[in-house]
Amino acid sequence: MKTIQTAILPTEHQFVKLQKEHQMHLEAICVFIATGFFMDDDTYWKDQKCLSPGHIYHIDDNGFFVDKKPWFHWSYEPEDGSFEDTLEAYIQLMTSTIKSQIGDNDVILPLSGGLDSRSQALFLKDLDNEVHSYSYSFQGGYPEHKISKQIAEVCGFGFQSFTIQKGYLWDQISELSNINQCYSEFTHPRQMAVLKALKQYEGVFSLGHWGDVFFDRGAPEGMQQHDIVPLLFKKMVKKSGLELANQLWNTWALDGDFKSYLISRIETALSKIQIDNVSAKVRAFKTTQWAHRWTTTNLSIFKAAHPITLPFYDDQVCQFVCRTPETHLADRKLQLAHLKQHKALASITWHENRPFNILNYHKNRSPYNLPFRVKSKLKRSVNAWLGNPFIQRNWELQFLGKDNEAELKRFILSDGFNDLVPIAIVETALEKFKTEDAVAYSHALSMLLTLSVWNQNKNAF
Repeated sequence: MKTIQTAILPTEHQFVKLQKEHQMHLEAICVFIATGFFMDDDTYWKDQKCLSPGHIYHIDDNGFFVDKKPWFHWSYEPEDGSFEDTLEAYIQLMTSTIKSQIGDNDVILPLSGGLDSRSQALFLKDLDNEVHSYSYSFQGGYPEHKISKQIAEVCGFGFQSFTIQKGYLWDQISELSNINQCYSEFTHPRQMAVLKALKQYEGVFSLGHWGDVFFDRGAPEGMQQHDIVPLLFKKMVKKSGLELANQLWNTWALDGDFKSYLISRIETALSKIQIDNVSAKVRAFKTTQWAHRWTTTNLSIFKAAHPITLPFYDDQVCQFVCRTPETHLADRKLQLAHLKQHKALASITWHENRPFNILNYHKNRSPYNLPFRVKSKLKRSVNAWLGNPFIQRNWELQFLGKDNEAELKRFILSDGFNDLVPIAIVETALEKFKTEDAVAYSHALSMLLTLSVWNQNKNAF
């Protein structure tokens, strides 16, 4: 008998076999199509489960699941204390967590124009470890790497910038599918485009994933318990994903209707979180679902280059969040207060509120931001007129243009795949992407691509 205890927020997925018939889990695949991630412990197969976070598992000598029980329950038990006390505790905890995780290793730090990696940079700045930082921007997009470079210079880190190129996916898709086993669609993890370069570094990654969820509101202020399921459904489901999932549900002749099935799954998962505070309850749900089944999936790409460390995934940080008052977590207060202690870092543009920074982002409203908005819109319009549209999303580099379309069709218009997904459904999604709403239907195409690659390799995974 083998015992496995999973972390509160695992940094990798583990799978266990069930003594069931080997069949595709079509209902779970529909959820994956609609949302971009599998829920709970679902996989592509009915006889395989993904180990749940915060559980103890017993596995028999043949590798089959015996039983499981939770060792951790998300809670909301806020401790008394001032914001200043909480801030001091946050700084001490994050400092000790990062030091413990990285040890004496060199550190590889992805930087962006946001708060999480900038917060890590401030923690790492005063340690003795050598830090190699990098950033990337989209070809034809906003040069976010320029913000990252300023952060690196202030902290004294080495820095390298990368440009995510058009159509990189098609040369990388085989390796990417082997890394993430097709448990996440392929256009979100842009780090795949620079994996070869990242392998040339030395050290361990320090990744800032999930800090933006732990240290912000879980739900809008004033939300009531009865509002949670509609909120989560809206947040989880993509418009074209829901449309495609409904089509597949009917094609595969599954019982009932897809929307009702998904809502019941959300309600069941939510009922296991015994928290009265709405914001804390939504955050816990997001963590057990999004973080575990979406964010963690693509950590495997970093791990393909070097060992990874994630301070916000640490068990002690998870427990800290459970006992921190929502008023202290909301609106990124702790991270902002920490960064304001270093004026040079705080003065660098905050990408989400550009052209403003952490010290004056409250001015990101009319009329203060009007000149920047007018200038940006004018620049994008001129570039579009010149045939250089502004790129904001990775799928724009991978799906737009004749060459990309040809590569995409090679996967999703193949005989083997169209036995699973009828060609009429695929062609409808392609047509709506080209003529109706490329932003919305990019998700459907990306999910079809992922499912097609999985279908080709399902017996090898």
